[in-house]
Amino acid sequence: MSSNELVYLGVLAAAIPVGFLFRFLSPPVKQGAALLLGLTITIATCGIHTLHSLCTVLGTWLIITFSWRNAPSLSLGWTFLYLLFFRLATWFGLPSPGPFANAIQLLLTLKMVSLANEVQSYHIEKKKDVSTFSKSPVIGGLSQEPSFYDVISYSYCYIGILTGPFYRYQTYVDWLIQPDAVSLPGKEPCLDRLKMVPVYGALFLIANSFFPLSYVLTEAFLECNYLYRLFYMVVVFFVFRMRFYTAWCGAEAGCISAGLGCYPKGALSKSGGGPTVQYSPDPDAAVEYDFKTIQNIDCYNTDFCVKVRQGMRYWNMTVQWWLHNYIYTNAPFRAYALRAGWTMLISAYWHGLHAGYYLSFLTIPLCIAAETSMESAVRSRLGPSGQKTFDWIHWFLKMRAYDYMCMGFVLLKASDTLHYWSSIYFIIHVIALLCIVIGRVMGGGRGERKKDSEGQKEVKKDEALREKSE
Repeated sequence: MSSNELVYLGVLAAAIPVGFLFRFLSPPVKQGAALLLGLTITIATCGIHTLHSLCTVLGTWLIITFSWRNAPSLSLGWTFLYLLFFRLATWFGLPSPGPFANAIQLLLTLKMVSLANEVQSYHIEKKKDVSTFSKSPVIGGLSQEPSFYDVISYSYCYIGILTGPFYRYQTYVDWLIQPDAVSLPGKEPCLDRLKMVPVYGALFLIANSFFPLSYVLTEAFLECNYLYRLFYMVVVFFVFRMRFYTAWCGAEAGCISAGLGCYPKGALSKSGGGPTVQYSPDPDAAVEYDFKTIQNIDCYNTDFCVKVRQGMRYWNMTVQWWLHNYIYTNAPFRAYALRAGWTMLISAYWHGLHAGYYLSFLTIPLCIAAETSMESAVRSRLGPSGQKTFDWIHWFLKMRAYDYMCMGFVLLKASDTLHYWSSIYFIIHVIALLCIVIGRVMGGGRGERKKDSEGQKEVKKDEALREKSE
C-alpha cells in the first residue's frame, strides 16, 4: 500500500468518529468547524496547490453573483477549462499538482456546477412568485442565495473532501440545520456500511500482491497463453473494485456518522440528488430514515446486475446522478446513443486527459448498443427459460466488458491500453460489433428513431427497477 493510500485511509478512518462529534454542534459552529477542518486537510495534503481549488471557488462565486441566469453553463465552462489548466500546469512553468489536489479539484468541479444550477433555480422560483416563495422542508429549492462564506464553507466542508461522495449544496444546508441531530440514526447504519470493508480491503491487498498491474506491460506477459492473458483483466478489475468498495463504503460511513444526507424514507431520496417528493410524516408514527442521498456504491448490484447500462448506475452513484442531470439532459443531441456518447466523453474528460479514459468510456456506448440490439432481436423472441439463459450469458459478457474497459482506465496510456487489448485480439469490441450486426439482421433493420425510443424506455425501466430493489 502506497503512502498516498495510507493518507486516504487515515482521513477516512478519522472522519467517522469526528462525524459523531459534529452532531452535537449548533449550525453556526458546525459550519465553521467543518470549514476549518476541511481547509486543514486541504492545506496539509495539497500545500501550495490549494490555490487551484480556491481559484475555482472564487470564479464560480463571481459567476453566480453577477450572472445567475447563465450560471449553469458559465460555471460548467469555467470549471472544466480550469481543469484543463490544472492538468497542464507544468506547461505554464507551475509545479505539477499531486493526487490529493486532483481529488479535491474533481469533487469541487461537481460541487460548483451543481451550486450554479441550484442558485439559478432559486432565482427562477423567486421570480415566479416572490410573495409566496418559501423553502420546502424536503425537496424545495434554496431559501436564500448563498453568501461568499456559505460557498467557501460548502466547497471545503471536510466531509468527503478527498474521497467523495458528491452532495448538493441543499444537502449541505439541510445537514447544518438538522433538528436534534443526535437523535437521528447513526451507529447502526454506520456499522452496517463498514461491516464488509475489512473483507474488501483484505481481498484488495491479496489480489493486488499476486496480480500486479505492471506485469501486463512486460514481454513475459505476451508469452503467456491467451486464456491467461484474458483472465488477467478479470483479476485487475476485481482489484479495482475492491479498492473502491473499501474507499467508498468508508466515505459513506463518514457521512452517516455526521448525519449528512439523513432524510425520511418517505422522501424517496436519490443518490446525489436527495429527496424527490415532499414528505409530511404522520406526527403519531415513528419516522424511518435512510442515507440514500450519499450512497455512492451498490456493491452487490455492481457485480450482479445484468446489463452494462445498469452497471453504470450502481457505480459511483452520486457522480452518475450529476452526469445525468447536468450533462445528459442538456446534451446538444436528441438521439439516445449520441447523448450517451456525449455523456461518456464528458465523464472521460472529468476523470483526466489520459487516452485510456477515452478509449474505455467511449467503448460503453458500443456495448450498450450491442446489448440493446440483442435484447430486441433475440431475447424478446425467447420463452421464460430461454430469457433466463440469455440473461446469464448477458451478465457474463457484461462483466467481461467491464474487465476489458477497466484496463484502459488503469493503464492510462493509449499505447499501453491498445497493447493489452491487441494481446487479446480486441475481443470485446469484436463481440459487440458482432452482436450489433446479428441484431440488425434479425431485427429487420428498424429505424434509428425506434431504437432511440427503446433506449429511453430502457433507461426509465432500469431506474424503476433500481428504486424498487432499493
